[in-house]
This record gives sequence, C-alpha cells and structure tokens, in this order.
Amino acid sequence: MLFNLEPATLVARIIVLVVAFTIHEFAHAWSATQFGDDTPRLNGRLTLNPLAHLDPMGSIVLLFSGFGWAKPVPVNPYALERRSRYAFMWVALAGPMSNLLLAVLAAIPFQLGLVSLSSLFSPSSGYLPSFSLVVFEFVTINLVLMVFNLIPLAPLDGEKILYHLVPYSFRTTMDVIRPYGPMILILLIIAGPYIGLNFFGLVLGPAVSALRSLLIGF
Repeated sequence: MLFNLEPATLVARIIVLVVAFTIHEFAHAWSATQFGDDTPRLNGRLTLNPLAHLDPMGSIVLLFSGFGWAKPVPVNPYALERRSRYAFMWVALAGPMSNLLLAVLAAIPFQLGLVSLSSLFSPSSGYLPSFSLVVFEFVTINLVLMVFNLIPLAPLDGEKILYHLVPYSFRTTMDVIRPYGPMILILLIIAGPYIGLNFFGLVLGPAVSALRSLLIGF
C-alpha cells in the first residue's frame, strides 16, 4: 500500500518536504537566535541548507504517509528564559506557524483561479508532477506538519507550547509524562489502528481537511 504512490506524486512530495522541513526548522533556529540563544547557529542550524535539517527516516515516512519529522533544532531553554519567560514557547510555535504561512501562500494560486481542483484528477504525464499537484501537496503537507507538531506530546512542539500555558501545578505532571512521549506517539501511530484507535484519522485528518477546505475548497 505504501509504495502505490504515482511517481509524479512522489516527486511532488520530495519537493514539498525539502522546502517545508527546511523552513520549519529554520524558523525554530531563527526565532531562538532573536531571543539571544546562539545554540542553533553554533550547531549549524541557522541556515536554509536542507542537508542541515532533513532526517532520513522522517523524510521517508513523510513521502509515503503524509507526515514525518526533521532533525530537532538544539536550543538552550535557560538562555531563552533569561530574555523572556515565554521565549521557549514562541520558539516552539515558530515551526508550526511557518508551515501554516507556507500553506496560506501556496493556496494563493487556487484562490486566484490560476490552478483548479479538477486538474488534480487529470492523468499525470510520466514522472513530472503538474503545477497544480505540487501546489496541492504543498498546502496539504504543510497543514499536516503544522497540526501534527501541535499535538501536545514530547518531543513535538505542541508539548513545549502547552507547558507554558498550563498552571504550574500541572507542569509537574507533564514533566513525568515527557520521557514517555515518544513511546506514546509510536503506539498511537503503529499500534493504534490495530486496536481500533485511529488517532490520526480521528484528529489529524479532520483538522487538516477543514483547514485545507478553508484555503482551497478541497
């Protein structure tokens, strides 16, 4: 099932992931730098070079499933908090918001009528995707990355954002849950469907569909 993608769709997703992941991680690095944390620059992450940001496994997963991950940008929370108590939250939020901005910009050709939804269903010619397919995948995958990263489980951005919004009394609970976040995510992704809990179908899919419909009407 994973490898039934048309070659044109695969090429379109490669184009999208290079841009989306790079901008997402650069947004983290740039915002941390603005708050006085030089850690991203010292680790070579304050760059738009995709090779500095792409994670091989996360990129492969995105190609075939529609969501994935890049290499996290290292930051120094203590350096950030010296500037502002909410600095770490804004740095975490910068990544998902960059994906939302990319999706909004990519939707402009649809809004202006330069490309149509009907052209998405035209047969592809060889390995080269049509402009409409690239734009559609660009909107969709950036929305997926935004919504996925806002899930409040470590190591995703949503957990860092929520941590700064909840009462201090609840932060202790989050500190206990944090080490198990990656394991919980893996269980949701892999084991969930086998026990009738399609978390991404229930949460990720509807949220992305609603936002995409708002942007391009699909």
